[in-house]
Amino acid sequence: MKKLFSFLLLAAMVLPVMADEGMWLPMLLNRNEADMQAAGMRITAKDIYDANHACLKDAIILFNQGCTGEYVSAEGLFLTNHHCGYSYITSHSTVEHDYLTNGFWAMTREQELPCPGLTATRLVRMEDVTDQVLEGITSETSEKDREKIIENNIKKVGENAIKNTHYKYVIKPFYYGNQYFMYINEVFTDVRLVGAPPSNIGKFGGDTDNWMWPRHTGDFSMFRVYADKDGKPAPYAETNVPYKPLKHLDISLKGVEEGDFTFVFGYPGTTKRYVTSHEVAMTVEDSDPISIDLRTIRLKHYKAAMEKSPAQRLRYASKVASIANGWKKWQGEVEGIQRLKGIEQKQKQESIFNSWAENKPAYRNVLNELEEQYLIKRPIYRNLIFFNEAVMASDFMMRAHNLYNIYCLCKLGKEEEAQAAIAKFLQSNEKYFADFDQHTIVDKGIFVETFEYMIKAGYAPYLEHADLNKIYDNSMLTKKGAAEKFFKSFKTKNADKLGKDPAFALFSVAYSYAYTAESRKQYSEASQNINRLMRIYVKGLMEMYPDTQKGTTPDVEKPYFFPDANLTLRVAYGHVQGFNPRDAVYYKPYSTLDGIMQKENPDIYDYVVTPRLRELYQTKDYGRYANAKGEMPVAFIATNHTTGGNSGSPVLNADGQLIGINFDRCWEGTMSDLLFDPNYCRNISLDIRYCLFIIEKYAGAKHLVDEMTIIQ
Repeated sequence: MKKLFSFLLLAAMVLPVMADEGMWLPMLLNRNEADMQAAGMRITAKDIYDANHACLKDAIILFNQGCTGEYVSAEGLFLTNHHCGYSYITSHSTVEHDYLTNGFWAMTREQELPCPGLTATRLVRMEDVTDQVLEGITSETSEKDREKIIENNIKKVGENAIKNTHYKYVIKPFYYGNQYFMYINEVFTDVRLVGAPPSNIGKFGGDTDNWMWPRHTGDFSMFRVYADKDGKPAPYAETNVPYKPLKHLDISLKGVEEGDFTFVFGYPGTTKRYVTSHEVAMTVEDSDPISIDLRTIRLKHYKAAMEKSPAQRLRYASKVASIANGWKKWQGEVEGIQRLKGIEQKQKQESIFNSWAENKPAYRNVLNELEEQYLIKRPIYRNLIFFNEAVMASDFMMRAHNLYNIYCLCKLGKEEEAQAAIAKFLQSNEKYFADFDQHTIVDKGIFVETFEYMIKAGYAPYLEHADLNKIYDNSMLTKKGAAEKFFKSFKTKNADKLGKDPAFALFSVAYSYAYTAESRKQYSEASQNINRLMRIYVKGLMEMYPDTQKGTTPDVEKPYFFPDANLTLRVAYGHVQGFNPRDAVYYKPYSTLDGIMQKENPDIYDYVVTPRLRELYQTKDYGRYANAKGEMPVAFIATNHTTGGNSGSPVLNADGQLIGINFDRCWEGTMSDLLFDPNYCRNISLDIRYCLFIIEKYAGAKHLVDEMTIIQ
């Protein structure tokens, strides 16, 4: 067993990626060092990751559980994206102090605002613990027993590793469970808001520009970590002091030129690089197009309402932002996969694998078995998509779900929980009906049209002759005071009375159709089998290509064995580079403040320019942050492989100096979670010079810049 997994580790370390694809483990970066230096890097792998000495990894943090941040001063000051800090900026905003609209800048340490619940996590070290985690597992071990053994081993290994320390551990599977790595972390819980630009800068371009290039968004916010007097994590206390990180990033004002080497150091969330053609088909033929169509309906109704008044715009702004993010990304994903003929690419790879595995019993039938499991999973998966994107599209059905939850608690005899759920539901009713006359037009339109779409697609046979308008109009959910009246005399033993409400009745049928006991069982079993079979398939790929060399063009016959992203610290590297999105069009690799002024439109919220920014532009008061042409750079693109979780990640130059803050991907390359195309895949980053310009020149918070180490 030990020899097998030592081989897998070796295979994992020597299989590089196509062109600039790849999200590499910092601990194993010595295997990429020569390639990175040949590409232009002037530092070493140990400068990036060293378990025994301060290095760049000590300047990188996991911001809460979904973004990245980087220390930029010796006093615990760090940067991340505006959209990562958005909820904390919002939580401190009031009508009198609207930091979301107007921005926030702490001019003294005393003005920095505590953010309860926010964490900043530093990686202390990582370790390959494959042998320890898989100890006791043989080829005869059942999947159920395997899971139990792994769970027990992880607990034992992790607890031993942090014994008598203040550290925490995380052990995660890689390559579908062929390897396991342990991360020893230091988690800080006293994190305070220091600065944020107004939304007209931090979200400039809004949903209109989301996923697009060129981009002009000042997407950053600033926080500070506090610790106890010994520099250790501690709950918020006035006596805490700014944390002194082992390393903070130097900041370069040299800027970027096309062709410059860059690397991103952060916490990418999820990729699915090694899935088979069946998973790609489910994405491009089922989940993405269905979700796009149904979200198009919702966005149409919400945006029509938003155009009617500022109040309606505010009411639906958050909903639209949430819905539109995936909607736009999935459109780019479908187009990208189709352009690359992604399903055919995967099928070709699978054909090659089957030929190789023909005389290898361990792998001979794995792809056939995977196909069988997807045949079971796929129709159930479609049902679930329709349920999530159609049934749950309207507030009407979301609130019917609340009724269903109350019903289930009653039937389970959970009196106290049922009463709490009723109280919470009635409390939300008061707010819901505050502007109901306007909202019902929007919500009813969404409810009717999404269900009609589902009926036409053949996924709501229970509604073939139903009158959707009557269901909506006759429910207590659409009559002010009706729910209060119903629950006033409600007894949990009489929960069946809820069945008389048409909204409850419809939701119950829709839920039962999508989540039958049999389908849940089949879906769960198929998903577990797919995970098991993928573990075997990926292990086979590693054996099939033990000596794969780095390619410069897409080559379907050679998979590239970096581990899929799983919210662990990774390095991705590439170059500043423009691209041709379509015939006769070329995108330059950087944008400037000129583009903001060209987009300015006071009648469109996403394109409002603040008077102060306009003044700075007109006077060209850019200070030391202008480029050699006298322009104020805003953002740039590069070929680094990123995904969700990389938001806020530092973008570093060949010397390991901070030159930007990653915040998005180009729309044409959003298929990169599944398939990477170096001709289109680009990460979008805020130029650090624009960030510093806003802090110093716009906000007048030069004291924050003075904390930083600036390299001219």
